[in-house]
Amino acid sequence: MLLAQEPFQFPTANHFLYERGSELKFFAPTAPDKPWTSGSFGCVRNDGQRLHEGLDILHLQTGKRGEPADPVMATADGTVVYFSTKPSLSNYGNYLVIRHVVEGVEIYSLYAHLSAIQPGIVIGKNVKQGEVIATMGRTSNAEAIARERAHVHFELNLLVNDNFAAWFTKASPGERNDHGEWNGQNLTGLDPREILLQEHNPNGNFSLLNYLRSQTELCRVLVRATNFPYLKRYPMLVLRNPVAEKEGVAGYEIALNLNGVAFALMPRAASEIKSAAKYQLLSVNEAEEKANPCRHLVIRRNGRWQLANEGQRELELLTY
Repeated sequence: MLLAQEPFQFPTANHFLYERGSELKFFAPTAPDKPWTSGSFGCVRNDGQRLHEGLDILHLQTGKRGEPADPVMATADGTVVYFSTKPSLSNYGNYLVIRHVVEGVEIYSLYAHLSAIQPGIVIGKNVKQGEVIATMGRTSNAEAIARERAHVHFELNLLVNDNFAAWFTKASPGERNDHGEWNGQNLTGLDPREILLQEHNPNGNFSLLNYLRSQTELCRVLVRATNFPYLKRYPMLVLRNPVAEKEGVAGYEIALNLNGVAFALMPRAASEIKSAAKYQLLSVNEAEEKANPCRHLVIRRNGRWQLANEGQRELELLTY
């Protein structure tokens, strides 16, 4: 009997994540004296104040010159949507992005610090799960990554806005955007470690949609916007509200996780909205914010929670 294909697989042959106590064989920490967690996802850098939006998966193979030689493979069936072979233009170095559709959800895998893209990889090419797409490297737009911690930086993301390039020009005048909508700012990461571990749980079947819907809420906001691309790309995350269905939609109440992923969007009628503000902070999960403050989406001033500049910027991008 054929086993069902798992939605996602490891992007390299390194599977030490499954072996308890072998984390230092899987993750590349930021330095020899740093814990393995610094190579994992979340608020793991700068004493919890800086986000790392993926997994740094260590190399297993080296070539004759001591350079990493691990093949990098597609985590799932999908379509190549972007790659860059100009490492000086991104802290990702050489990187590649693949679009997948799992349970109707568009999700984008990103593979960074590559030494080379596999010959024959072009934008629009359909790839199969496990197909070799690149070779691991240690490229970056800054100092080259040390050989001993050579790794692939692996992300699983939602795409925020089709209009990113126009928004970026308006929000960051004078700054360059060399990657269009495939700029990392437009790709909001989920925790690949959680996904890889949960989907291989022998006690139950992994559901990406259920995983998305069950994110821990960092804060809840209200936006006075009714027609932005995220609603059409992720309609499965939009909740029903009979009042708004009857009276018309005047805005959305949105739950955000620690990384600003909008995972529940409730339409609201004008009669349900008390504030005239374009963006309003409704609530903060203080325990979650204390545990995961690194995106700095909210800030407490004079005893009151407010949207921080980063939170405001995230909502502007989402609804542009």
